[in-house]
Amino acid sequence: MDTAPRPGLRERKKRRTRDALVRAALELFTSQGYERTTVDEIVEAVDVSQRTFFRYFAGKEDAAFAVQRMSESHFVEAVRQRPAHETPLEALRNAVMANWDTIGEAIEAVVPIELHMRTFQLIESTPVLLAAHLCRQEGLEEEIARVIAEREGLDVDADPRPRVAVALFGGVMRLAGRLWGAGDDFSVAALRELTASHLDQVIPALARDWRTDRSGGVPDTR
Repeated sequence: MDTAPRPGLRERKKRRTRDALVRAALELFTSQGYERTTVDEIVEAVDVSQRTFFRYFAGKEDAAFAVQRMSESHFVEAVRQRPAHETPLEALRNAVMANWDTIGEAIEAVVPIELHMRTFQLIESTPVLLAAHLCRQEGLEEEIARVIAEREGLDVDADPRPRVAVALFGGVMRLAGRLWGAGDDFSVAALRELTASHLDQVIPALARDWRTDRSGGVPDTR
């Protein structure tokens, strides 16, 4: 049973304002283009001031990634909660599948899923957003690598495997995203199936129990 206290009226109003700004921003970004959209247009759509917008966001880019940040935080926690018996790549694969199964309600509370998926396409096709996305992914991958290292009882700075595994996982995710964006089916189910298919081909070749192999994955060439 969820015993967390309900936010007060002031907090609920602030959340509604922030969510309205996110939705207006994403609707404008995906309908007329990110670079052609101004903060003035976003605040006009919500009938608030620029000062209110900048109370919640550093700028347009911050608003563009608002829902994605929420999904990423949810994913990191999903990795942290995976059963200890799963190998690192299995944990990453199962966490991303579980994330898609459970994050929908949280996203829908802010924006429609369809708008979230259109935003995903927008990021892939807008150079300035794609560059920001790839930069942000470096920080996310480092956070996940540290979670994996902690799960496995490893020192992330002494054993390369957590960072290598997460880099591989991130590469597969980016490839699946590009293929999905170039296809005809832009549904969550299509992206989920494409990602699972790619991960399921990679994982069996690399799945090992790191707890029984303390060599750090470095072959002995002596």
